[in-house]
Amino acid sequence: MASAADGIGSLGTEQSHITVPVADPSAWATAMNNLGIVPMGLTGQQLVSDSICIQSFDPNLGIITPINPMMAGISLVPPHPVAAELPVIKEIIHCKSCTLFPQNPNLPPPSTRERPPGCKTVFVGGLPENATEEIIKEVFDQCGEIVAIRKSKKNFCHIRFSEEFMVDKALYLSGYRMRIGSSTDKKDSGRIHVDFAQARDDLYEWECKQRLLAREERHRRKIQEDRLRPPSPPPIMHYSEHEAALLAEKLKEDNKFSEATAVLFTWIDRGEVNRRSANHFYSMIQSANSHVRRLMNEKAQHEEEMELAKEHFKNSLLAILTQFEQITAVFTAATRQKAWDHFSKAQRKNIDIWRKQCEELRNAQNEEIMGIRREEEMEMSDEDLEENPCKKMRMEDTVLSAQTCALREENDSLRWQLDAYRNEVELLKKEQGKMYRTEEDHTQEQQLHFLQQTMQNMQQQLLRLQEELKGKELELEQARDEQHYLEGEVLSLREKLLNAMESVDLTNHNSEGHEKGVNGTAALHHREKNNDAVIWGPLRSEKEALLLGIISTFLHVHPFGANIEYLWSYIQRLDTKISASELERLMVRLPNMFKQEFSGVGATLEKRWKFCGFEALKTV
Repeated sequence: MASAADGIGSLGTEQSHITVPVADPSAWATAMNNLGIVPMGLTGQQLVSDSICIQSFDPNLGIITPINPMMAGISLVPPHPVAAELPVIKEIIHCKSCTLFPQNPNLPPPSTRERPPGCKTVFVGGLPENATEEIIKEVFDQCGEIVAIRKSKKNFCHIRFSEEFMVDKALYLSGYRMRIGSSTDKKDSGRIHVDFAQARDDLYEWECKQRLLAREERHRRKIQEDRLRPPSPPPIMHYSEHEAALLAEKLKEDNKFSEATAVLFTWIDRGEVNRRSANHFYSMIQSANSHVRRLMNEKAQHEEEMELAKEHFKNSLLAILTQFEQITAVFTAATRQKAWDHFSKAQRKNIDIWRKQCEELRNAQNEEIMGIRREEEMEMSDEDLEENPCKKMRMEDTVLSAQTCALREENDSLRWQLDAYRNEVELLKKEQGKMYRTEEDHTQEQQLHFLQQTMQNMQQQLLRLQEELKGKELELEQARDEQHYLEGEVLSLREKLLNAMESVDLTNHNSEGHEKGVNGTAALHHREKNNDAVIWGPLRSEKEALLLGIISTFLHVHPFGANIEYLWSYIQRLDTKISASELERLMVRLPNMFKQEFSGVGATLEKRWKFCGFEALKTV
């Protein structure tokens, strides 16, 4: 079998078209056109052009166009377009040595297997026993150039064409009955069946084409990636004292600062920092730190520009809103009866539509301006500080903490400078031990003495800063103690206020009992009034009742309590005129519904209000 397949691949003789005598040229042309074969005349010329037989066929399609023939419904050659409503009529085909008779049109079409990729070989079965290779070649040579024919002894053969589209032409002959000459012998007649065949040569050629397409695609993608790849950054030079001096100058310039910081980061990341170069790197880092103030100034300038732009935008919106109001006033005046009656019906309709559109746009502008104002009011409320001693003390604690952090940073910088001086002293000592006692040694001793004096001064300054730091910490502790003391006094005053309110309620209750014993009817009427007062309790208005319900609902969904600022920020969305002090006075008047607890220690001490109405209801 393998040798036969190799024989197919080795055959490559070119075939020429055979001129066949035709009795009925029109019938022959119709049959060949249905078959997809280019009909030939007696002189060897085509009766029908290729554009008619195979519409829009490109013989190079299988090599140039990247189509995968393994996909269902896709082949390298588009099939011959046949109208769905017009059935294909097969006619008798007369050849030189045989005649092909079509099958019954009522029978189903012959079945075919799945087309292998790159198929150029067909299987032809059902041949007559007396069919020779020349007769087979005569029949199928009209389908295209035949590369090889391998005939078997069991009435079948394999035919390999030079192109894939020729296989589609050969499939048209499937189902025809072949009769050799005019003989009626069984050995001279047979119904042929044409189907796709798998051949190693076809698969090899198809794989080669696919690899070629894949190489071309990879090459195209590589060219595209090379074109879109960004250029490589310039290489960064290695550290040297000369380069460090140039970099220090670049760090001082604003336009070269970004490039210089990238070089400095690369040097530090490479590990160029050592004892000898530590001072140079420290000075460069200090130069980089000096740009922080510039950046903050630029940020403040941009923020100022943004505020000016906001103000300009707000003024422009106000001007637009004013013009909208003027246009609305014009429409309002036009809709009055003394002017409205003089307009036609179409004019009235247009004026009414314009007025509605103008009012909608005016309302939208008005809502936008109101939104801007609400945002400004919220920013103002966030920035305003209440006159609360606890808040003031917290602000003082924050200031002291910031000062403490600043002192610590300064202390760390002095320590780093001290370590740098120590490193220089050690280097000088090592160099002094290696060199002889000369005038240079005397100069180095003077430098060493100077550095030692500087180091002593630095140590004294460090001790002084440490003492200042301890003093600030003591002040911070005192401020915290004062805060705790003031909070305790506030609690005691609040308890005294609650006790005084309870005593006042008891006094009112006793006076009511005395009046009840003195006068019956009057006391009864007075008792009804007092009962109404007791039902309302300490509430003085309907607004307080609404606030009570909202506060109770808010604290009920916060089982761990909430501080007065959080509660006030929630209620302010509903009523912007309410203040935190009013809410706190209302909750203080109702000890059975709200209780105040403290959480945290020291600077994190926080007052929280909780809802205890259900607990008070159980104890009553």
